[in-house]
Parts: sequence; structure tokens; C-alpha cells
Amino acid sequence: MYAAVDLGSNSFRLHIGEPIAGQMHIVRTARDPIRLAAGLGPDGALTPEAMETAVRSMRDLGAILRQHRLDAVRVVATNTMRVATNAGLLLPRLEAAIGYPVEIISGEEEGRLIYMGVSAALARPGEQRLVIDVGGGSTEVIAGRGDEIQLVESFSIGTRPQSAAWFPDGHVGAVSFDAAVNAARALFEDAAGRYRAHGWQAAYGSSGTIRAINEVITRNRLGDGTMSVDSLLALRDRLVAAGHVDAFDLPGIKRERVIVMAGGLSVLLAAMQEFGVRAMSAINAGLRLGVLSDLELRARRSDRRDSAIQDCMRRFGVDEGRALRTAAIACQLYDRLAATDDSLRRHLQWSCMLHEVGQAVSHTGAHKHAAYILEHADLPGFTNREQRLMSTMVLAQKGNLRKVREALGEPDLARSVLAIRLATVFMHARVDGDLDGLRLRMKNRIEIDTPRGWLKQHPTVAAWFDKEAAAWGEVGVGFQVTQV
Repeated sequence: MYAAVDLGSNSFRLHIGEPIAGQMHIVRTARDPIRLAAGLGPDGALTPEAMETAVRSMRDLGAILRQHRLDAVRVVATNTMRVATNAGLLLPRLEAAIGYPVEIISGEEEGRLIYMGVSAALARPGEQRLVIDVGGGSTEVIAGRGDEIQLVESFSIGTRPQSAAWFPDGHVGAVSFDAAVNAARALFEDAAGRYRAHGWQAAYGSSGTIRAINEVITRNRLGDGTMSVDSLLALRDRLVAAGHVDAFDLPGIKRERVIVMAGGLSVLLAAMQEFGVRAMSAINAGLRLGVLSDLELRARRSDRRDSAIQDCMRRFGVDEGRALRTAAIACQLYDRLAATDDSLRRHLQWSCMLHEVGQAVSHTGAHKHAAYILEHADLPGFTNREQRLMSTMVLAQKGNLRKVREALGEPDLARSVLAIRLATVFMHARVDGDLDGLRLRMKNRIEIDTPRGWLKQHPTVAAWFDKEAAAWGEVGVGFQVTQV
């Protein structure tokens, strides 16, 4: 069984699922509407009260997880944690509370996971579709065919900021609602042409807010009773007629959720009008089901991250032969160093595959350009933390080590840095077929034993070893080469 935990801007949610006969069956769900985004202050930082609420919620979700025997757990955080200026302070507390790493994912990765969840629920392999997800802090729009994602974009607009900006104190007027829609349309208009040109057979709304809107429309037979633009306009008219969210009393939604619905409705109307969607279907699937599907794919060794690396190599014209040789050498050296972190080994391999990607910018300082690309590129399947880790490895592949001094305090990460540095040296010197007799140790210092006469056969390596001894010495690590 797998578990997905979604730290959203409105609610923290949990799904536990078990794949049976090709379908993911949800065996446990939980939801805590903590309204994390409401805890963002004017300075962009979460208030102490909001952080305490989040930690408490994570403890509760962790207790649920411990009641089940789980094969894999993934915890993802979305827009509020992306934008909170003090997210770095909260993150370790959340991880300690739930007992698992917390991944702050990009908006584009959130969109991809949402689409994966929708695709898994629909199981219509040839359908050309558009998916819209209006969340608490961002809106994701994804187009694809079957399981294939073809366009994905995340827009920095969601229910909370929209409601706060246009419906202060819960007041909803015709002028303010139209202004809210137009402001949202302005954010969508630049991307709308690409999506319209792409086309789709069916459109789906995947977020809880969209499902709430659908519930109110269908239960009260507003407009034509479906998720059409006409029905959304009829719901808008009822909100405007009420004048205040507290006065809106139609069945299908709790009173405290009306303000969220108002903001979400303005965003959804804007998206449908700008992207040319006349009607859509609300679907009870999205991010959490996508995370579960991704965990199942990884268990079957079908990791989206491998494809992302290959796509990035093609995009920047990386020499695949050199990349493969460097990765093979680095992993071989990492194993000889008796490193134990298998996850770090995979990230070392991926880093080596992209270690020369910066040459697409300039040969001068290529490792610095590569580090920037790895940290900021859109790499499907990778979290921000993973990309920063790979960026550190690639930055450390050559030159001084003072720039990554802090990372060297983690033993296996220091071993991965040594592995990528030596791998690039051995790849350039073309000695990867002559490493059998080479022994490495890295504890208080680096010790390399070479077969007698080996350095004479590879004279350029001796010069590189002298540079390595100087670089490691600058960060207080001894470097000794012995012929045995």
C-alpha cells in the first residue's frame, strides 16, 4: 500500500491506496481544513500560530499513517509552502511531526501530478483532455492525451488571494466580481493561445473548490444544472444577490466555505472564458491520486525522473556517451568509498548525466551554468530539494570546494562530491577501463592507492591529483595518493 499526503493551501489531506487489478483503490482518507494560506502575513511569512497548527495537523496525519503497513509514503507541499518566506524554518518541524520527508514541489510538478491522478481515474488512453485545478494559492492548467502530458502551467492565483483582494470582509458585489474575473483573465491570457491551439475533447475540473461549485450547481439546478459557463454565471448572480457570503444559504456548501467558493468561482470563470471552455466535468481525482500513481510507477521501476534527465540532455545537446561514461565511473567510485545512501547514489548518477549541460551556455564556467540549470530547470518528477542537491554536486565537479563547504559535512554527500570530481578527471583522461586496481578511502582524509606504474601510464591524472590535493586541503581534508 502507498500513502500520499498533500499539504495544500486550504487543507492538509491524506490518501492511502492499494493497487488492485490495475486500479488504485483508496482505503483511507483524511482531511484537515487548516487554512494554511490564511496564516501568511503581509511580509510573506507564516505566523507562529499557523505554523503550530500545521505541526499539530502533521502529528495527527502521522498517527494515521502508523496504523497501516505502507510500502511507500510521499508528502508534498504546494503553493503556500512555495511562497512562505519562513518555509525553511517550518519544514524540519513538519518532517519531525509526520516522520517522513516533506517535498515542496514546483507548480509545474503539481500540475503533472494532478493530471496523472485524473488520467488514472478516467482510464481513457486516447482522450485528448484539458484539466483545470483551482487551488488555495495557485491554479494549474494541463493539457494531454491519455497518460501523456503535453502542456502544463501553474498560475499564481488561487481562492485565498482572490477572495482577499476582491471580496474583503465577505462582501460580494457585481462590480467587484467582474473585476475579480478580469484580473484572473489577465494572468491566463498570455498562455491561452497555446492551449486553444492544442485542443481537447473533454475538460475536467479536479480541485475540491471545483467539486464544491459543482455540488451547489447540481443540487440547486442553477443554469442548465451542469458545469457550464452559463451555470457558473447563474451561481455568480446568486452570490451577488446575497451581497455577503454569510447571507448565501443554498444547499450544498457549508457557510465557512462560501468565501473560498467565491474566490474559486471567479478564477474558474476566468479560466473557462480565457481558454475557451464552454463546459467541464468535475472529477474526484487529482494531486493525491497522482502521487499514489507515481509511487506505484517507481515501484515498477518506471521513474519519470529518468525520462526528465533524458529530455534535458536532448534539450541542451549533451554528449550522451561522455555523460554515460562519467555516470558509470562516479557510481563505481561511490560504491568503492563504502557509501550507504542508495538515494544519493541515484542523484549522483543523474548529476553526472547532466554535468556538462552548462556548455550549452558557455565553456567558460560551464559547471556554474550547469548548476544554475539543474536548480531552476523544469525537471518532471524532481522536487526543489532534489534539484538543489544535484546542483550542488554539479557545481562541485571542479574548481575550489569552498563554495560547497557546508555540504561536505554530510559524509555520503562528501563521498559523492569526491566521486563526481574523480569521475570527470578519469573520463577526460580516458582511464575508465583501467580502474580495477584503484582503491579509495574517505574518512578523516582521502586516501587513494594506485597500482605501481599506473600514474606513469596516465601522466595527466597525476597533475589532476595535485590539483585535487590543493582543493581538498583548502577545506581541511587531507588528500594522499600512494602507489602500491
